[in-house]
Amino acid sequence: MIYLLIIIFIALSCKSNDYIVYYNKVNEIDSLYRIANQPEKAIKQYRKLFKKYTPKNQERIKEYETYIKLADQHQKDFGGKKSLYKLIPLIAPYEGSYGSYFGLFKKYGIDSTEVKQRIADWKKGLNKRLVDSFSIAFVRDQAEGRRNPQLMEKNDRINAQLLKWTFENYGYPSVQRIGLIGNDGVFMPMHPLFSHMIGEKEYSYFKTKMLEYIKSGDCIPKDYANMVDRHNLQIDKVEMPYGSYPSYSAIIDTIKVNRNRKKIGLPALKRISKVQKK
Repeated sequence: MIYLLIIIFIALSCKSNDYIVYYNKVNEIDSLYRIANQPEKAIKQYRKLFKKYTPKNQERIKEYETYIKLADQHQKDFGGKKSLYKLIPLIAPYEGSYGSYFGLFKKYGIDSTEVKQRIADWKKGLNKRLVDSFSIAFVRDQAEGRRNPQLMEKNDRINAQLLKWTFENYGYPSVQRIGLIGNDGVFMPMHPLFSHMIGEKEYSYFKTKMLEYIKSGDCIPKDYANMVDRHNLQIDKVEMPYGSYPSYSAIIDTIKVNRNRKKIGLPALKRISKVQKK
């Protein structure tokens, strides 16, 4: 009996760590708040979700920020300082934009000096070796505007090796590991880098590993979908499974595409424009 309980506990623990479940729940709650306009119900659902998962604060949806702001507006408990401290590392990668949060932090007794210090401490915790490597990789990726085919192929080959080495030695190079702004102000969003891996021999390896990193919460589902869809369109010349490029007429079955999107935690196609307009 005890052995059975241990097995059940392990199974439940593994399930709670699958961030695809998290992303789909966020999409559901976001729809509830945006379309049904039931903020108090959304607050309750977000609270339950963040008890099970370490929160993310995805681009555009910004679920953890939304939860805190909604709870504040409707005088609901969201955890006060403790929850706001969790928000700081989630906004830290976006330099120049976190000043808009100072009023909210001040309301709960956290002044701007403390916020800036915590962000500075977060930066010190980034992997310096990877920050240096990827700062160079992103400059290399855009060398000569990618107009020199021979140089482009050579640089993509080097970057593919760097990415595989990073996966094997450090895991996924997420914004919480390397930030978003590298040395000398180099902008380091991962999706363009991976979109240039579609012709590399490591592509299948990246495809498999990135799906694992989506489940662990390290890789953004959109980055994975963009890479796979681009590979299908440009290399295999077949239908894209996730509909990342709506200007192409390669989406045949919208129901199938939405089913595929849900499998990796992306919202349905019709909701993309609503999320973008938010």
